[in-house]
Amino acid sequence: MPYPYTKINEEHISYLKSVTDPSRVYEKDQIQEEYYHDEMPEYGVYPPDVMVEAISREEVSAIMKFAYENNIPVVARGAGTGLAGGATAKYGGILLSLMKMNKIIKIDMENLSITVQPGALLSEVAAAAAEKGLFYPPDPGEKTASIGGTVITNAGGMRAVRYGVTRDYVRSIEAVLPDGELVNFSSNVVKNTTGFDIKDLVIGSEGILCVLTEVTLKLIPAPKCTRTLVVPFDAIETCVETVPKILQSHLVPTAIELMEADLLEIVERTLGKHFPDNSGNAYLIVMFDANSQEEIERDCDDAAEICMASGALDVLFCDTEERIGSVWSVRGAVLEGMKADTTSEEECDVVVPRNKIAEFVKAAKVIASRHRVRIITVGHAGDGNIHTEILRDQLTEEEWKTATKEILKELYEKSKELGGQMSGEHGIGNGRLEYLEDFVGTRMYNLYRSIKLAFDEKNILNPGKMIKFDNME
Repeated sequence: MPYPYTKINEEHISYLKSVTDPSRVYEKDQIQEEYYHDEMPEYGVYPPDVMVEAISREEVSAIMKFAYENNIPVVARGAGTGLAGGATAKYGGILLSLMKMNKIIKIDMENLSITVQPGALLSEVAAAAAEKGLFYPPDPGEKTASIGGTVITNAGGMRAVRYGVTRDYVRSIEAVLPDGELVNFSSNVVKNTTGFDIKDLVIGSEGILCVLTEVTLKLIPAPKCTRTLVVPFDAIETCVETVPKILQSHLVPTAIELMEADLLEIVERTLGKHFPDNSGNAYLIVMFDANSQEEIERDCDDAAEICMASGALDVLFCDTEERIGSVWSVRGAVLEGMKADTTSEEECDVVVPRNKIAEFVKAAKVIASRHRVRIITVGHAGDGNIHTEILRDQLTEEEWKTATKEILKELYEKSKELGGQMSGEHGIGNGRLEYLEDFVGTRMYNLYRSIKLAFDEKNILNPGKMIKFDNME
């Protein structure tokens, strides 16, 4: 493995300017600090040696070919909204921004698809689909995420219960390999058994295999009706135990979210966002989509009956855009609220079988009590993806590092014991790098390494993320 990498010099910068444009090449002291980290700076702040804003596949290809020939590390970056320290220049080199590659190329009404460049925002793709009466369902909490970032991390989000995750909507990918070659993974077809499905391997690969330059996504007809239920409970245990009862019924909710009252209070106090109820200690937020008013009313009534029979204090029906928007605005603000309420935070986003959610949440509370650290659980209860937020508060730096390491180990062990996985949507990145091999085992970890090296034998693309190599850490 060629490490250390070649250090960027003036000759390299001159070449990058020649294949792009000098106005889109930024040297180290010109690069804004926001490009040094993602939304979790706790996972590392790394200044690149140079940042290049690419505007075409040809520029991306030329940059990667040059980096490959000169052994220079490259990190492709979109909007930088990740939560695992993934799109950061850990070893310096070139930060390749794709945000100017943001065109929505076409909407194919016959094949129900949309083709976009990776820098297009999730919100822009959703809006473009909606203008045609279509729907792009993946709904991670950060709507300003770039579509390339959501693909390369296989973003999930709140509507995954009914509609699935990003992987379920990617028809094809155009990408540049580490040596600069342009390739296509699949095409705009609904199924494909032509060799290995490398497209699905690239989705969720966290930018360590190739650089996306174009993506074609599946769209579906937009639902005609939507409604949200807010369901308060006295205890989080009763709240969580209600989830499998809803899912075991005939109902197919769009989303089922779990929130503790402590978190609602934090969001209201720090951000001024108001939740429509304050009677419970824990809440389920349940969303339904349907194609008729009759259908959605029936589903909501049936869900309310299940919740009340399971110990809910009440069921609030939100059936106007304003009321629905206020509920989901609070849910979308939880990370920002917690950041404002503590000195630092760490997040565990394990996913467990849905019938094990209650057991995991109970275990997390016990672990928090034992370590005397504040932990709040929130997340996508409908698909078992529980975000366990560990808050530093007044702990010293040494106490915080020791506590979080021990707590994460115990949470990951519990997830594995319950048949779960380390991460449901945020990925490994740099933040969870040290825990992956123990979780998946050495044999599986070595398979990950082999896949990485099959794409990138020089290890120049987003090095130091997801997979460790002995001579680099």
